[in-house]
Amino acid sequence: MPPRDVPVIAVVGATASGKTELSLDLAGHLGGEVVNTDAMQVYRGMDVGTAKLPVAERRGIQHHLLDVLDIDETASVAEFQRMARATIDDLRDRGVVPVLVGGSALYTRAVLDRFEFPGTDADVRRALEDELAAAGPAALHQRLRDVDPDAASGILPTNGRRIVRALEVVTITGRPFSASLPRLEYEVPGAHQVGVAMDRRTLEDRIARRVEAMFEAGFVAEVEALVARGLAETRTASRAIGYPEVMAHLAGETTEAEARERTAAATRRFARRQDSWFHKDPRITWVDSADPDRLAKALVAVGAGPA
Repeated sequence: MPPRDVPVIAVVGATASGKTELSLDLAGHLGGEVVNTDAMQVYRGMDVGTAKLPVAERRGIQHHLLDVLDIDETASVAEFQRMARATIDDLRDRGVVPVLVGGSALYTRAVLDRFEFPGTDADVRRALEDELAAAGPAALHQRLRDVDPDAASGILPTNGRRIVRALEVVTITGRPFSASLPRLEYEVPGAHQVGVAMDRRTLEDRIARRVEAMFEAGFVAEVEALVARGLAETRTASRAIGYPEVMAHLAGETTEAEARERTAAATRRFARRQDSWFHKDPRITWVDSADPDRLAKALVAVGAGPA
């Protein structure tokens, strides 16, 4: 099959909805390989807290863009776009179907869609970072909400780095940051998106069980080891859901039970945002996670099954 005829499949949806299982089913059925599009699974050592699939559970399927950065390296969307597109091109050149999977909507769209990155201004960035340090992310998030509510709705109020970037773009261009986000137009030929849907109650139950399993699997010990390597001083890795909550516990500010509940609450909020982001994209074909025919329906959606 010529490289440009090899489809590129992205499995999207909220955290804990069952994306990983469907991505493995698709890759196994199509002889494909998995490409990570989770912003935090790129970091080495951040395994339990990011629900990174252990090698033994990958069904022998090759996975890409996991464990490619140290925690003190900053993960930029532009650099991830470059790495992911290079990986996709290499797979397609070999006739292998890339199956992208992850809950980071911005990363998925940056890879698949037309997305040119606005420039930067060191002075503007420095001033905003100084303001972030002095006033905190919540104050800057409110400022972003005032000037660009669409952009603010898609950025967590705790994500100071992305808030600063959005305000920098608004300041430099005089246009909303949301205007610079990817257009709903594929840059990658042969792209398809399959969303995994799950009812809210079931999803929140799964999130609760996942968080409990993470803590039972040694999440606190993982964070403690990463703190010893400088996690608290990192710009990106330290903001992964669960890690600030456990760091607060390790600092004696909360109990472990409080850290568990705060992690679950933060994950529930993130899942709601993910649902909102992905459902704005009409190109996604949704399959129900509980549907025994979800693989067959996903294959039809990507043109690899009987209509």
